[in-house]
Amino acid sequence: MMHVPAFDLKRNYESVKSEIKEALDRVLDSQKFILGDEVEKFENEIASYLKVAYAIGCGSGTDALLLSLLALDVRDGDEVITTPYTFFATASSIVRLRARPVFVDIDPLTYNIDINKIEERITSRTKAVIVVHLFGQMAPIEKLEPLLSDKGVHLIEDCAQSFGSWRKANGEIKRSGTIGTFGCFSFYPTKNLGGYGDGGLMTTDIDALAKRIRKLRAHGSLNDYIHEELGMNSRLDAIQAAILRCKLRHVDEWNKKRRIIAERYHLLFETHEITEFVKYPREMEGGYHVFNQYVIRCKKRDALIEHLNEHGVGTRIYYPLPLHLQPAFDSFGYKKGDFPEAEKLSQDCLALPMYPELMPEEQEYVVETMARFYRQ
Repeated sequence: MMHVPAFDLKRNYESVKSEIKEALDRVLDSQKFILGDEVEKFENEIASYLKVAYAIGCGSGTDALLLSLLALDVRDGDEVITTPYTFFATASSIVRLRARPVFVDIDPLTYNIDINKIEERITSRTKAVIVVHLFGQMAPIEKLEPLLSDKGVHLIEDCAQSFGSWRKANGEIKRSGTIGTFGCFSFYPTKNLGGYGDGGLMTTDIDALAKRIRKLRAHGSLNDYIHEELGMNSRLDAIQAAILRCKLRHVDEWNKKRRIIAERYHLLFETHEITEFVKYPREMEGGYHVFNQYVIRCKKRDALIEHLNEHGVGTRIYYPLPLHLQPAFDSFGYKKGDFPEAEKLSQDCLALPMYPELMPEEQEYVVETMARFYRQ
């Protein structure tokens, strides 16, 4: 029996171990651990990679979302539109500011928010729309941004799972995190660009908002012990920045490998003739999917998970319960049936092993094991 974990960070570390150790030594020798030159260099390198004016590091992807909403003065009584199918932090950052999360159902093929259903949910209280680029694929927000701009509504991109993805808009390639008022990134270890702890980042092209974010991430202060407003303690540390600088040099190569692995899964499903049981993720025209997760839709999911586990194959469910049905959000009055596409996806989605170092023979074993289950 082969053992194929859902993800394997050790393999990735082996490929960059010498670079990482050199980077860590550089920080340890400097004895500068919070913000500082290392973080500033990382921010500049990210800004150059993405082609944005400002990139601002912070403590986590969750903090990036919260700081962005704070910078836009989202408060009690405001509404923020987003998807019910994403990680909890997307909506919890809204609720923490006493605003109301207004959900819009998803596109069942891409799993992203259905862009065409957003306009009908905009009201006089709508302050922002958070679009999540889920599992590594950008939503087609080039169609949405002009509408929101006309209505005075801010667009925030939740890019936690989509670093390096892009869409072609008006003949120009626009990377994830560069179209909205803010792009919000997570550097959690399992991300396409992941550190060795928590870390996050915001992007913007607006000078005043960049300055305010820098202030908000440090207790509302730009000068020692002078606090202009209430902010947060959410500073990226130098060790994470140094690690991420190393990994940034490789992220495009790793994303290409993820795409090859995804295509191989597609071909294996066809070869093993299980496409009547399995629907693989679809890449939108004009986009570049980086497959932070490889999420299929499948029949008899729970039994399949048990079968795969018994044969050494790791899987994950992203996500077993949509946000509108989470107990923490009961007070908003959402109920089962409100967003049927999100609810259906939560019942039949399954993330298969996906990381740049996944070997072809491991993929073959995964799909063979699935085929045996469906033929029995």
